[in-house]
Amino acid sequence: MEYNADNVFAKILRGEIPSQTIYEDDHALAFYDINPKAKIHALVISKGMFTDYNDFINHSSDDEIAAFSRAILKTAELIGVAKDGYRIVFNTGKNSGQEVPHLHAHILGGEPLSTDL
Repeated sequence: MEYNADNVFAKILRGEIPSQTIYEDDHALAFYDINPKAKIHALVISKGMFTDYNDFINHSSDDEIAAFSRAILKTAELIGVAKDGYRIVFNTGKNSGQEVPHLHAHILGGEPLSTDL
């Protein structure tokens, strides 16, 4: 999959589409999902041009990987799900249902989540 700089998350990063920012640093931006799948549903997107998790792991630096992981935890803390538990989801590729070709993690929580996977 080739990176498309016109994807919705790239537009959010450029400020062309508004988002409800939760957290931001040099490597990531976190905001609430506009179509939540749980009581609390946030997205953490990379500021790098990575299409998915595989692309990110294969082409990013160790510093970028560590920073993105820390951004996920910081976001979970800020939205209040870190203490009671949350789910992190990376959809990677067409069979996963990935809709936007830009690295992003879903953080779901705020209620008991189904254990059916």
